[in-house]
Amino acid sequence: MPVRVGFVGAGGIANAHMNALQVIEDVQITCVCDVNRERAESAAARFVAKAYTDYREMLESEKLDALYVCVPPYAHEEQELLAAQKGIHLFVEKPVALTLEKARQINKAIDESGIVAAVGYHWRYQSNTDRAREILAARQIGMVLGYWMGGFPGVYWWRRIERSGGQMVEQTTHIFDLARYLCGDIVEVYAAYANRDSNDIPDFNIYDVGTATVKFASGAVGSMSNTCLLGVPYTVGLHVVARDLVVEIHGDLKVIQPGYTQVFTGGVNAMHEENRAFIRAIKTGDRSGIRSTYKDAVKTLAVTLACNESATIGKPVAVSEC
Repeated sequence: MPVRVGFVGAGGIANAHMNALQVIEDVQITCVCDVNRERAESAAARFVAKAYTDYREMLESEKLDALYVCVPPYAHEEQELLAAQKGIHLFVEKPVALTLEKARQINKAIDESGIVAAVGYHWRYQSNTDRAREILAARQIGMVLGYWMGGFPGVYWWRRIERSGGQMVEQTTHIFDLARYLCGDIVEVYAAYANRDSNDIPDFNIYDVGTATVKFASGAVGSMSNTCLLGVPYTVGLHVVARDLVVEIHGDLKVIQPGYTQVFTGGVNAMHEENRAFIRAIKTGDRSGIRSTYKDAVKTLAVTLACNESATIGKPVAVSEC
């Protein structure tokens, strides 16, 4: 029997996951829900699936094995809770919520149901991330520098703090998560944000530059910086510093040591790999291939929300335990 999959959300990231699922055997996309009917019908038509505009109706009407929740941060309502109550496995796109209260509520429902739950932090699945982890495993990490320096997404909700959470929460979350995966948990942040040159953008109430000093449980320190001021992508990635070693991850991997530098390019399709791991866990019960569980993704959310709090109050903030 194929794994019957439904989607809540039919935008760009949802379609990327649909493309990945197409190349996995014994997977059938049976239904797609989106508040935009035309978008739901267009995505559903690719798979001879049924289109919905109400996820509650879809979950009540369809018999599903798995549900992909690919919606903007503010749109996480009861999709995950209803799926967990019905024993439907979950794949959730990041960030998993806009508040820790909501994320904890969902995590509790997932734990109680025993379903498989994965989150779309696909950087964890890159071949070069594996290689970086191996290199860093035996080293004492000193400093961690992260960047998301790029442009302004065109979707309307991204410019509103109450809808996206701001750039740290919505975009730079990937870099915080990669830092946690490679270097361990972050326990304290001290952030500063500003809106320097975006006052002419309608309904813009977030910030266009931000940086956070971070402290790791290991004792390592670092900073994470982002901006949406640039018309083109500049740099997105993570640099990890140890004695006589710099590991730079920007999709490709650069390893700098005294006397020589190595560059590793290419590798697996990380999005395909995260989808394969999720489907494999559903089919076999073996969850070891899932590199970002819902529970762990809540920890990354806690870090980025702590950055928002720190920038608001102007003081360091301890990261909440999850």
